[in-house]
Amino acid sequence: MTDVTCASGVELLMDYLDGVLPPQAARDLEAHVAACERCRAYLESYRATPRILREATTADLPAELEQSLR
Repeated sequence: MTDVTCASGVELLMDYLDGVLPPQAARDLEAHVAACERCRAYLESYRATPRILREATTADLPAELEQSLR
């Protein structure tokens, strides 16, 4: 694979992060991301999502709010 674009890179992202993308496709994606600031930012936000979700779900609700939701 060559000619990775922003759109085609997004389609490859999950396989890339899971480490199952074929080596040449991974290199092509890495080359695109290295040259594309927008894709670099997207990749970093994609990588940060699990951490953000973990942090958001570990927050304790104030007792008053928790009671009102029940």
